[in-house]
Amino acid sequence: MRIGHRTAESVEYTHEIPSFGLGVFLMSEQGECRSACLAALAAGYTHIDTARAYSNEHEVGEALKEAGVDRENVFITTKLRRMHATGFEEVLEHCQKSLEYLDTDYIDLYLVHAPPEDSDHREPVWKGMEHCLEQGWVKAIGVSNYGAHHLAAMREYATYLPAVNQIEINPWLQRPELRAATESVGAKVMAYSPLARGQKLEDPDLINVANRLGCTPAQVAIKFCHDLGCITIPKSSRADRIVENIASLDVDISGEMGAIEAMECGYISGWDPTSEP
Repeated sequence: MRIGHRTAESVEYTHEIPSFGLGVFLMSEQGECRSACLAALAAGYTHIDTARAYSNEHEVGEALKEAGVDRENVFITTKLRRMHATGFEEVLEHCQKSLEYLDTDYIDLYLVHAPPEDSDHREPVWKGMEHCLEQGWVKAIGVSNYGAHHLAAMREYATYLPAVNQIEINPWLQRPELRAATESVGAKVMAYSPLARGQKLEDPDLINVANRLGCTPAQVAIKFCHDLGCITIPKSSRADRIVENIASLDVDISGEMGAIEAMECGYISGWDPTSEP
């Protein structure tokens, strides 16, 4: 999948992003993230999604070195922590910190983790992100947890509109309007928590679909997000689940899309800055 940035004149797609990856949220025990990344790389993953707030960027970097993979063959997404999103200089400082922790010369995709709580900070923060892009420290920039109104406001101050908006998407939270708003600024949707943090895997409707398809409920939910056209980043630290998750790409759910779409209930499993002012 190609991503890029819309300007006032055009949309320029400049960077390839794997449409499937490993999320490493909440992997804070020593060695947990490193082991998960090694298992994912061994299973054929080429995209790892981390964040400064996860306190495990250094283990992602360690795993890349230990696996011996070429840096250009692995796509790394990381995020500017919300508490650090307060101004132009702060963005530059913390981008450099992430580069240091990851032990890499560049970040493939750098996201603002959530809309800065002080709306006056949003423009200078994005200008800092654009500077990181222009310096070549990052290959693409985007946002996470931005609502349609946040994206609309960016049109007033952004030279480069975001390449990605990373939001919670799953069968119980499908967000067609926000997906459309994201695409309207030239951005791709990245789906986090495609399993609703595991809170809905006992949903009988999901289980019935999985039984009809001969796969696991998790595979149904993951493939649904992927088939919506979302970059999909399920989280797991277990090697067997990491393998199971990527195998979901081989599951054909086309005959069950109506049944899965009917599971929509507006269920939010985590935080939701998209609804903030």
